[in-house]
Amino acid sequence: MNWSVSDVADERNIDNTGLFGEFRRMVRTSGTVGGIAARIAGHKMGFRSNQSIHAEDLKSVLGGLKGPLMKGAQLLSTIPGAIPEEYAKELAQLQANAPPMGWNFVRRRMSAELGPNWERNFRSFNREASAAASLGQVHRAVLPDGREVACKLQYPDMKSTVESDLRQFRMAVGLFYKLDSTICQDDVLDELQDRLYEELDYQREAANMRLYHLMLAEFPDVTVPRPIDSLCTQRLLTMEWVNGRGIQKVLDTNPTQEERNRMARALFRAWYAPLYRYGVIHGDPHMGNFTVRDDYGINLLDFGAIRIFPSRFVQGIIDLHKAIETDDEDLAMHAYAAWGFVNLSRDTVRVLNEWARFIYGPLLDDRERFIQEDNDPQYGRAVAERVYNGLKRTGGVQPPREFVLVDRSAVGLGSVFLRLKAKVNWHQLFQEVAADFNEAALAHRQVDALREARVPQPLGARV
Repeated sequence: MNWSVSDVADERNIDNTGLFGEFRRMVRTSGTVGGIAARIAGHKMGFRSNQSIHAEDLKSVLGGLKGPLMKGAQLLSTIPGAIPEEYAKELAQLQANAPPMGWNFVRRRMSAELGPNWERNFRSFNREASAAASLGQVHRAVLPDGREVACKLQYPDMKSTVESDLRQFRMAVGLFYKLDSTICQDDVLDELQDRLYEELDYQREAANMRLYHLMLAEFPDVTVPRPIDSLCTQRLLTMEWVNGRGIQKVLDTNPTQEERNRMARALFRAWYAPLYRYGVIHGDPHMGNFTVRDDYGINLLDFGAIRIFPSRFVQGIIDLHKAIETDDEDLAMHAYAAWGFVNLSRDTVRVLNEWARFIYGPLLDDRERFIQEDNDPQYGRAVAERVYNGLKRTGGVQPPREFVLVDRSAVGLGSVFLRLKAKVNWHQLFQEVAADFNEAALAHRQVDALREARVPQPLGARV
């Protein structure tokens, strides 16, 4: 909750929603897509002189939208070669920063969710939003019993906004694929669509919060706020308020190396203990989705982009780790098959393994170290370019949908660890959460946890 926002006039809010707002969005995004098509065509023909300028313009347009077009672009920016390099650099920097709804509009929306006497549920309710993001905004409030809570209220008409943005985004990616078919994004786009539709359901997010509270109960350095079930609807999520500072504000105080390391260890556990013990991952690791406690533990926030994996997929992650560690190409092929890759040649597996070595490298090194020891800030991009060129040479690949959020989490968290300048033993952290991995045991734990937390069946699940 690290965006400081101010109230705006209701006329502006109404102007950007409903029929006229949808028309305005369609014109803007269609123009953007047309521009993308023209610029990609120019890129393929060798006209590259203004590519970075065009990418900056694209970032500005996408960053002003409330919908998921921006999130889709961010997601693709983590996959080597999925979009032109200049676009990837700019889109990777995007952060949600939508203007908030004004008070009169908020009051009407709260009445629609909790009834005309909704204010009786609160001792106080702040009129000014504490945070604004791509799908909704947060207001701080106090319950009659004195508990402080955060109320996340979804912007109006978001379902049609999601549908409109996805149509435009699919068109843009489709245009690029016609010009460069190295990486087929069909499954990636299906995954993006299902996860975005899930994010619109705040009752599902409340269930995800219950799930994470259960999965991380043994880790005192991670706080998961509890939802207030009686004040949650499909478009309103009420949860415990947790105090913390944004990570950049913490870094501005020049924390000690140990304080940096505490934050990194907490983040690693928050993301990877659920994955290796329950087959669940938080798919959106950007820095706005957690805050730092006074003891340098973390508060984990925003549980909309949660992915539940079948146990065989997590076994594939473990197997690929072992394959990279022992240089076992047969085991690597088996691991990629468990992930859902099909028709992979040996040459393609060797190319994919270069990306895997980049991701797994710190976990294989049993000593304290920085997440990246090469001082070149473009090192990761250089690896991605080599992988993309290798995939192009070997005939291309179609990433399975299950792969996408695991890859995004690894890349996103790696970026956070770089910014933290954390120096820890990543190998030991990995062993802590994954050493006793057992596929059958994970499957049983997952079933029990999902039932206890009352998590609905994931959209598009292939279990």
